[in-house]
Amino acid sequence: MSFLSATLSRVKPSPTIAVSTKANEMKAAGKDVIGLGAGEPDFDTPANIAEAGIQAIRDGKTRYTAPDGIIELKEAVCAKLKRDNGLDYEPAQVSIGTGGKQILYNALMATLNEGDEVVIPAPYWVSYPDMVLLAGGEPVIAQASLQTGFKLTADQLEEAITPKTKWFIFNSPSNPTGAGYTWDELKELTDVLMRHPHVWVMTDDMYEHLAYDDFKFCTPAEVEPRLYDRTLTCNGVSKAYAMTGWRIGYAAGPKELIGAMRKIQSQSTSNPCSVSQWAAVEALNGTQDFIAPHNEMFTRRRNLVVDMLNACDGIDCPTPDGAFYVYPSIAGLIGKTTPGGTVIENDEVFATALLEDTGVAVVFGAAFGLSPNFRVSYATSDENLKEACKRIQTFCAALT
Repeated sequence: MSFLSATLSRVKPSPTIAVSTKANEMKAAGKDVIGLGAGEPDFDTPANIAEAGIQAIRDGKTRYTAPDGIIELKEAVCAKLKRDNGLDYEPAQVSIGTGGKQILYNALMATLNEGDEVVIPAPYWVSYPDMVLLAGGEPVIAQASLQTGFKLTADQLEEAITPKTKWFIFNSPSNPTGAGYTWDELKELTDVLMRHPHVWVMTDDMYEHLAYDDFKFCTPAEVEPRLYDRTLTCNGVSKAYAMTGWRIGYAAGPKELIGAMRKIQSQSTSNPCSVSQWAAVEALNGTQDFIAPHNEMFTRRRNLVVDMLNACDGIDCPTPDGAFYVYPSIAGLIGKTTPGGTVIENDEVFATALLEDTGVAVVFGAAFGLSPNFRVSYATSDENLKEACKRIQTFCAALT
């Protein structure tokens, strides 16, 4: 009999991390690999934020803090939510975690009982279902599609909700599709949620500031203030501030829930890195001037990738509203064969053959709950993106 927990058998390792790991191993072996799997900006943390972290070290701010964060960072979160989203919170309603993932995990661990259901729109971030399973709940996948712009409709949400539903997890702009919900589209979903007062809302707003063209970000409690008392608004500094490795996420919600999350964190990791917390204070309170030029860069890269992938026979790549991902369909390639004799039976076979034959690493769509697709992160240089897309074009053209 294995000494490992039976709970572990309910989950699988992160496919996105697995892709990056395999790409790095191939690079280390001398292979020419272009990794398009990692979900992090390729530029450095802005200088003012990095300097705040360095200054914290100089000032000796390297000791334990309160388990769920320093008051200064909680105050900065409150100011940000008021400034950007029109939401009023006090520090006692804020939790600071070691990245956005811990915030979501703490909330699920603190609230789910056996048999509780969590509605998750697909395509979804790979960790949502597994975190629900680890916490003892049951993920209920509500399937969106290319035809709906990868966005859940009100009817689909209504159909997914049952008396056992405890949470609805909402992510916009989305990982993996970059799809963003407009105010009117989100209002249709919040109208459904108002008819089901037993359902709580967990938002993942991590890509809030990565919004392009005319898309305007909004979050559920902003669109429907009556949801305020049963919404956990989650965010972090990882993406917009290029602080993935600093590991700071945050959430604001009802005091009872925040207190329960604090209890979980106090007996697991305790406080996030003190130095990172002080850097995050500067990120939220300091200049936001670098966001616009970063978004111009991402918009250019997005357009480059969308155009080049749509030039491939058999690939349909919609233009996303935000984040730094595209999620092309390969429905037109299923059943075709590579020159080496591999039949493209599904998107996992496609991604594996693409990596082995061309050295381009992408993540297969089944990992995100919708096939046949694959995810490309365009958070890398224009040169890498052009070369990778040329290789994908060559790979697709060789299929018969």
